Amino acid sequence: MKRTYLFTVILLLASGIIKAQDGVVIGQNSDENKLKISGELLTDERFLLKDENQWAWNENRLTLKFNKRITDRSKFYGEVWLRNIGLPNIVSSSDLYNKGIVDPYNLEIREANIQLYGFLTRNLDLTIGRQRIVWGTADKINPTDNLNPYDMEDVLDFGRHRSSDAVNANYYFTNDFSLQAVYIPFFQPANMPVGMFANILSQPMELPQGMTLTGFSDNLQMPRFNLGESSTAGLRFKGYVKAIDFSLSYVWGYDGLPVNTKNTITPVDTLGGVTINSQLSFMRTHCIGADFATSIAGIGFWGEAAVFIPDEDVVMTTDLSALYPLSPVPVITDTTIIDKPYIRFIVGADYNFSDGSYLNVQYLHGFIHERGGENLDDYFFMRYEKRFFSDRLKIAPIGGAFIVTDWSGIKDNYALAYIPQVSYNATDDVEITLSAAIFDGKGDNLFAGLKDYDMFMFKVKYNF
Repeated sequence: MKRTYLFTVILLLASGIIKAQDGVVIGQNSDENKLKISGELLTDERFLLKDENQWAWNENRLTLKFNKRITDRSKFYGEVWLRNIGLPNIVSSSDLYNKGIVDPYNLEIREANIQLYGFLTRNLDLTIGRQRIVWGTADKINPTDNLNPYDMEDVLDFGRHRSSDAVNANYYFTNDFSLQAVYIPFFQPANMPVGMFANILSQPMELPQGMTLTGFSDNLQMPRFNLGESSTAGLRFKGYVKAIDFSLSYVWGYDGLPVNTKNTITPVDTLGGVTINSQLSFMRTHCIGADFATSIAGIGFWGEAAVFIPDEDVVMTTDLSALYPLSPVPVITDTTIIDKPYIRFIVGADYNFSDGSYLNVQYLHGFIHERGGENLDDYFFMRYEKRFFSDRLKIAPIGGAFIVTDWSGIKDNYALAYIPQVSYNATDDVEITLSAAIFDGKGDNLFAGLKDYDMFMFKVKYNF
């Protein structure tokens, strides 16, 4: 009912705007004073290449983008996702009476904000409302992009973020230099992968010898929602000097992925069976970042780095008191997880060849879920594609990543993701894409954990 009500409100608001402005215009060729609606229709289907071709992903997404010029110095922007996503999760006949289970769907307001140009002074622009604030120069994966929470729903959509409710001010000293200040009052954690990928980021529990895990539960400690504890703030100085775009940034915020800070182990039988209750907390951090992008002899270069400084040491406490009730003192052990700053960084380059082919390479140290200097893996990304028939056909025979988790024993600590792709523009507005994802590896790594999920993917995208 809540979703239906919210959808109805959006339609009524949109219709009110349309009536007030004497009409609505679809597309780009329109009068500036009218509400402009554009968007995208995406069908994304995937099935596994083994295990009887189990269906891995089903998504039909309608993206609607609303642009409205209010005055010469103000603008409204909104973006909404209407989606049929997932497969029916029917476990009893009563579920057949719930259309949301039989045909799962959701509504998501991705952005909704007002943009004011020349606010108070002609050099100051202000954006208020839900917005995506993009920082960084690398391709999709940006260590300095830490204001908006990660959207990890789709494990293959690297670098996707959700928007945040924020006040975003940009002051332009000149055309080449600016200072940006952002305040986000409410903390939003990252959302985790869904479906068969739900446990891909979970770390296995290590128990003392002789113990068997029979049950697990956790408690998530969220920051209190007040002006001080739940807020995030950021500053970025951006410049352009001698064909080099660069920026320096600082974010006072939270790591969007929780950290295990306490485990309580309780015996349940005399055979070594135990249950574990974990307390998960969010780590307050200071993030100092820098990035650049330039072009030399037609080759694009970019790089960015972020230093993460925890507000305090992150320690995991394990309470074994229930296992040893006769002990004169509580049996508690502390394990330090993070006690010093660590850095994630990425560098890359790309080049468009005269024959219509394109090459993109990147090296990343530390993925978004990795913390601590000794726990950051190395990722090598590459994509090569060739265009044919006036760019209507695009073939990418090389695409994917190679990951090393331990250089001293690569053969047992590596991962490989191979994702070839073929795309065809059936019309100027419709793109059909066929691709596959092949995974392999050994050891403790995100992509190695996907080695049982080789899949075929089919996408159709229509832009209007």
